[in-house]
This record gives sequence, structure tokens and C-alpha cells, in this order.
Amino acid sequence: MAKKSKIAANERRKTVVLRYAERRAQLKEIIRTGTPQERDAAVRELSRQPRDASATRVRNRDSVDGRPRGHLTKFGLSRVRFREMAHRGELPGITKASW
Repeated sequence: MAKKSKIAANERRKTVVLRYAERRAQLKEIIRTGTPQERDAAVRELSRQPRDASATRVRNRDSVDGRPRGHLTKFGLSRVRFREMAHRGELPGITKASW
């Protein structure tokens, strides 16, 4: 189980990313296509935004216990939790391979 504070911080980052996503996309488009003066202004505004506004700051965590490593995106679980739930038959369509 991950620390509650780390899980809470990650959730807070997700909300900040959502709040700034549209404006960040606009600024990045200006940086990509604008005139040199517009680019400079967009870069300055982008750098003034909070660090946590960047989507790369969000960490993929296990949806059950918050484990940060070994995350399986398709299931939203860590490898450890995935294995436990698969053995108990809690994941529909997942069977243990045997041959």
C-alpha cells in the first residue's frame, strides 16, 4: 500500500492537469506555428504555469492500493494486484495459462 499522502498528491496533480490542459494546448500550438514574438510570449506564459499542470507529472498508480511500479495500463492495476485478482477469478476473461 502506498502512502496516503502520495496518492492524494497524485490526485491533486490530475485535477491541476485537467484545469490547465486547454490553455497548455493553445500555448503549445502557438509555440509550434506562431511568429517569433508570439512564441516568446507563449513560452514565457507556459513557464509561469504551475509545474503540476504538465501531464507528465501524473504518476500511473494501482487503482486498488496506489502502488506506483509495475502498472498495467489496460487494467489499471499493478502486476502484483493483477496476479492476485486473476487467481481469485475477479477479472472477467482472464485465465491462468497452463499447458
